[in-house]
Amino acid sequence: MNWPTDLRESALAATAAALTLAAPQAQAADAVAPGGVVYVDGGVAQSLTGAPGNPEAGKAIISTAALGNCVACHQISALPEVDFQGNVGPSLDGVADRYDEAHLRGLVANAKQTFPDTVMPAFYKTEGFIRPGEGYTGKAPTGELSPVLDAEQIENVVAYLLTLR
Repeated sequence: MNWPTDLRESALAATAAALTLAAPQAQAADAVAPGGVVYVDGGVAQSLTGAPGNPEAGKAIISTAALGNCVACHQISALPEVDFQGNVGPSLDGVADRYDEAHLRGLVANAKQTFPDTVMPAFYKTEGFIRPGEGYTGKAPTGELSPVLDAEQIENVVAYLLTLR
């Protein structure tokens, strides 16, 4: 596609800003490790970082294929600029009216804690996989598996989902 130069530069700048905002950060020393997450009835009451998430960063994670890519499976009317939204999972419209913050955090971290038969991936899990494959091993500095999203990214996604009323 041949976009006008100014439009192409604006689109590239917006994409770079979104990716910078949503890029994985070094795991904070006080962040809850994936193996230390406490689930109660599928919810996670404690923030994984001890700090509120950034909804704008969460929006970028949800809508960026290289990050969370939630829109590959879920439809979100608040993101009309995102083409080809999925219908495998439930619509996320009004999700903050259906679930409280703890349950949203639990669903994003590991939805199987609430829905054992879901096909939704666990975004904050590093063990108990059946077959993660060689492409996913050795991602952490320790050589262990790394979660798909870090604690800050999980909190950012939760912060954005809480805006969907």
